[in-house]
Amino acid sequence: MASSKAPRVNDTPMEDPDDLYMEDIPGVKEALQNNDTAAAAAKIQENLKQQHNIPLNIAITGESGAGKSTFVNAFRGLCDDEEGAAPTGVTETTSEATPYPHPNYPNVMLWDLPGIGTTKFPAKKYLKLVGFEKFDFFIIISATRFMENDVKLAQEIQKMKKKFYFVHSKVDNDIQAERRKRDFSAERTLKVIRDDCVQRLGGLGFESPQVFLVSSFELHLYDFNLLHQTLDRDLPSKKRDALLFVMPNINPEIIRKKKEAFKRRLYWLATLSAAGAAVPVPGLSIAVDVAVLVGAVTDYVFAFGLDIPSLKRLSDRTGVPYADLCAVIFSPLAAAEITTELLLKVMTQVGRTATLMAAEEASRFIPFIGIPVAMVLSFITTYKVLNAILSELAEDAEKVFEKAKQYICTESQSAAHLSFTVIRINLILFDR
Repeated sequence: MASSKAPRVNDTPMEDPDDLYMEDIPGVKEALQNNDTAAAAAKIQENLKQQHNIPLNIAITGESGAGKSTFVNAFRGLCDDEEGAAPTGVTETTSEATPYPHPNYPNVMLWDLPGIGTTKFPAKKYLKLVGFEKFDFFIIISATRFMENDVKLAQEIQKMKKKFYFVHSKVDNDIQAERRKRDFSAERTLKVIRDDCVQRLGGLGFESPQVFLVSSFELHLYDFNLLHQTLDRDLPSKKRDALLFVMPNINPEIIRKKKEAFKRRLYWLATLSAAGAAVPVPGLSIAVDVAVLVGAVTDYVFAFGLDIPSLKRLSDRTGVPYADLCAVIFSPLAAAEITTELLLKVMTQVGRTATLMAAEEASRFIPFIGIPVAMVLSFITTYKVLNAILSELAEDAEKVFEKAKQYICTESQSAAHLSFTVIRINLILFDR
């Protein structure tokens, strides 16, 4: 279980809301100017709900046996043998376009498409058969060399005004094969692989392609982060956060981007809380605040991969004991069920929050200015609490990442040392 210590960010200063301002929500300012707080709250809630449920459909395609299903599972943070994972195997296992929702964000769907060029899915009819119109973009995967069918598919996708990306999915296999050589260089090997892919695609009629080298088993290595940066740049602005929140925490930069994205929503969450404070019913504002907090914090925990199922999956994939991952976590909200009781306890431990909540309730009885004062205090309280919780969970996510990375690096070094020792023994025996 996570630590039950109080948050350390008690005195975290509030940042300027203008720096974190989310795009305007139509009608909210007008409703607030007309003192129609109920209408303002409804518009904010609807907008936040829409933001949370923006659909994103990602097509994973390529030749049969290219490792599409393994990539789908890795992107979703699942092991190949885990419940809900896309089936994998040495032969073609996908016979129809199959959707796989992200375990924490079902609005993001990865589609494992059948291999192009099979009898059932010939290249010329492929896009029509799989229903290309529903996909936001395509990832074309190859395990070795890109083939003529891959280029034909890319050209057809281009005609349909859709985005596509070439991914070489088993670069770790290539690295391992080259490691046996005396003059092995990982950097040189990656350049050779990339140049070969580009030349191959160019020879098949596709000029100046960008190829991403990826290992589905080690997403933190090679070009997966570059792939995310490219997708983030190419996607419509409203879909970028949907992609970001499902991205595995492959480096601290991803975690910081998630934190920044959540910060942009703080202003409206705090405004929603203030709208609840405008209703002259004792205790209602606190109830609204807790409801807002439960939804927001649950979202934070899922996006940072700090919920119990995500941590257990990380443990399974990396080999780091679950208890060791939890040991570096400080927030009582991570690796725990987010309940009203737990949140109220955390809220009162954030610096001066209890005083602000009491002052908010008391201000309601002040004639004329009581409700406006209560609204301001409610805004400040919610903003302060969410900002503190968000900062601490982001810190915990970075510590979990570093713990897993440290373990993976140690295991990789041990494996590399063993491999090098075997090579040396073989060379000695050969020389003799």
